[in-house]
Amino acid sequence: MIKKLGFLFLFTLLFSCKTEQQKTIDRNVVVDSTITAFQTKLTQQQIDTVFKKYHFNGSIAVFKDSTLLYRKENGYSNFKSKTKIDNNTIFAIGSVSKQFTAVLILLQKEQGKLKLEDKVSQYLQDFRIKEYENITINQLLNHTSGLNIMGNRLMFRSGTGFFYSNDGFNALGQILEKVSGKSYDENVKELFSKIGMQHSSTASTFKTGNFASAYLGNNKVQEAVPNMPKRLAGKEIGTPAGGILSTIDDLHLWNQKLYGGKVLKPETLKEFTKKSAERQHAIFGKMGYGYGIMLNTGKPEAYFHSGYVKGSPSLNIYYPETKTSVIILSNIADENKGKNAVFNPHKEVKNITGNLQNVIVDLQRDLLKPVEHKNE
Repeated sequence: MIKKLGFLFLFTLLFSCKTEQQKTIDRNVVVDSTITAFQTKLTQQQIDTVFKKYHFNGSIAVFKDSTLLYRKENGYSNFKSKTKIDNNTIFAIGSVSKQFTAVLILLQKEQGKLKLEDKVSQYLQDFRIKEYENITINQLLNHTSGLNIMGNRLMFRSGTGFFYSNDGFNALGQILEKVSGKSYDENVKELFSKIGMQHSSTASTFKTGNFASAYLGNNKVQEAVPNMPKRLAGKEIGTPAGGILSTIDDLHLWNQKLYGGKVLKPETLKEFTKKSAERQHAIFGKMGYGYGIMLNTGKPEAYFHSGYVKGSPSLNIYYPETKTSVIILSNIADENKGKNAVFNPHKEVKNITGNLQNVIVDLQRDLLKPVEHKNE
């Protein structure tokens, strides 16, 4: 249905151009701008329904490269003071943080300070026991180490399965500190400075201002999560696993720079996004897993990661075929409905944008073909 509407919309716009304009404007420019207009219109219509349906308290934005297709903020960053969420609101992003840890490790690899095949025991004393001695860095990156909680028995022999481990990523943070000679916080600060992410930080270095306090409950009754955001740096979560704070604009910039080849070398970026494990996610279903990043198994091609720390569900998606970023940040979760239900808005937006991506890619393939000139 969407594809039929798309062709009708494009047909109407393309052939409403004046003849003189058609002669002077490059055909592909017209088609591309028309596709973008179509994408903007449908994105707005469909995501607006998600805000309304779920009384969504948070911020959602969609960018096609540097072009803003959709942006909406709703609700409060602080329910007590009735401070409204705006463009500058800083959110806890939970496990979306893992991609930053993975990239920092890969940058150390590019500098020759470690190899992904290295055993973790070369760097960390806690892994110099028989149970953990064969765990490698790349197995921590893609959650195939078998590690759950440090000190416990492995869930399976390293490299033979998948088990999502925050402690595994916190161990990566320790490796980063050892080989770089700098704290995890310092490494993150340097990375964000290089990219231009001026409103992002670790939870432990966050100063003050514009932070979206986290809540459990709903828009009528809610309870603040205590000690935010400092609690994210504690042992329960750990900064490398889930303690980054960021904004819509900073995450968009991150997606542009990272997938645009401005952070990692091309061959390293391929390692980062290569499917090296499979995961059955409780909310998003079957997926591939790279290094701190999730991958769609079917179409459209997508790199994404969800994040959840109490009261703060998040999702960051990048569609490489159209260079489209979809970022969803929130600061309240009704856990009484179950953690899966907390992500219903995020799941719905992912489905909407994923379906639309398939249509857009088809339209681009069909309409942006080179014009063939017959020999006369």
